[in-house]
Amino acid sequence: MRISGLIGAVLLALGLTTMSIGAASGAPSPSPAPARASASASAAAAAAICNKYCDARDPSLSPQDRQPVTATLFSRSIVLHFDDTDAMGWASIDNGSPTDEVWLDRSMDGGRTWSDGSKLGDTTVPTGQRGWRTQMFNVDDWNALGVGALRACGRAGDRTDIACTSWARTTWNAGSRSTAAATALMMSFDRGTKLFGGNGWWTGANALTAVIDNARTSGMGSYEYAIAQTYDANLGAQEGNFTNNYLDDTGWWGLAWVDAYDLTGDSRYLATARTDADHMFAYWNGTCGGGVQWAENNTYKNAVTNELFLQLTAALHNRIPGDTAYLSRAQNEWSWFQRSGMINGDHLINDGLSASCANNGQPTWTYNQGVVLGGLTELYRATGDAGLLTTARTLAGASTVKLATNGVLREPGEGDSCTGDGPSFKGAYVRGLGRLNAQLSDHPYTATISAWANSAYAHDRNSLDQYGPHWAGGNGTTDYGCQQSVLDLLNAAG
Repeated sequence: MRISGLIGAVLLALGLTTMSIGAASGAPSPSPAPARASASASAAAAAAICNKYCDARDPSLSPQDRQPVTATLFSRSIVLHFDDTDAMGWASIDNGSPTDEVWLDRSMDGGRTWSDGSKLGDTTVPTGQRGWRTQMFNVDDWNALGVGALRACGRAGDRTDIACTSWARTTWNAGSRSTAAATALMMSFDRGTKLFGGNGWWTGANALTAVIDNARTSGMGSYEYAIAQTYDANLGAQEGNFTNNYLDDTGWWGLAWVDAYDLTGDSRYLATARTDADHMFAYWNGTCGGGVQWAENNTYKNAVTNELFLQLTAALHNRIPGDTAYLSRAQNEWSWFQRSGMINGDHLINDGLSASCANNGQPTWTYNQGVVLGGLTELYRATGDAGLLTTARTLAGASTVKLATNGVLREPGEGDSCTGDGPSFKGAYVRGLGRLNAQLSDHPYTATISAWANSAYAHDRNSLDQYGPHWAGGNGTTDYGCQQSVLDLLNAAG
């Protein structure tokens, strides 16, 4: 089963895109129509875009005709065509009648909104013909860093019903599974706030990390601009230097800037990562014998905050010549963490500690099992202590089996939504697992990671390479949290 798009009749009504899983046969499920853009946004979107060629190019000049998606309406066939070479598309309607209408919609946010009233290339079937086509239009707006998508829409001349294909795009910046997923994720990068989803904070840090990792693993650097844009636009946000009340949020950003430093060599990112680690260390205290508390105003000791502190401090040591301070903090963190009680008898890590400093029995979220693997890998690189990798193998061996359902990773209590915090968890997990797997000479988790990636690609993907929450398939929506997680998975799978 796979996520289906807007195939079939789409009424002219307001609503948000919901990507539903179709039946095993591939039959589409009905979906509400996306929200329409404002009048000002519509005017901008309707303006001609010029990339290699300008909008409204003759399709006869296209060197190819790929037809990824179709829709039907009263026996009419509505088809989206692509010229992958020039990153343009056009729409056609066939088996119809004169006065039938056909046009393109173009979206710059993954199909959530599109240009109301623009109806790119809007044309009608002429007298004496049963079919017609639009001119070609660009998918992306390269000059404005707009990552786009197209769909073909049509209407019978004697009826008001409208049908549209699902959204799709050319293979530009989407030539592989991982780069296609990265491109779909960048559709959620807000060009105003420079954050994913408009205001995603710690989840935005994870999305940026996934994009950075994709640039490194795939070699496609098309979206590296997001690094500096995010940094410059948000350095002064909240408490400054990507710190805020929640210490785990600070840890995610710190690791994102380490990743940015590794890719770009820009020292300001490493300096900010140091500031983030120092901010976290200011909230290390003696409650429950040590550890960093969860928030500035909450002394709760939880797993993910301390795992992030472990990985961040060990990573900084590995990148700062002559460092001893961050190494000492990383070693003290691991010494405390492994005897804190958060690692249970099944070698899984619960959420945190109770007021009496005992394992609180809260869910074994996937990210709690994964960040520690990245931390132990970094600490091994810092110390050469092979016992750290042995421990990491034990933890990874438990989580890869016990958190899988029918052989595919599943979040405890996994729901159908891709909004909120939870959808980002699996990505953080598999990112840590992938880094451990790369460090181990026998790469023991390659087959597992590949199987999960193959399952997600086959069962949890729509025509725009957007993914839902269930890598084994099932009902679900799409949004940047799920997209970030699957990009982490595809990065790790290679």
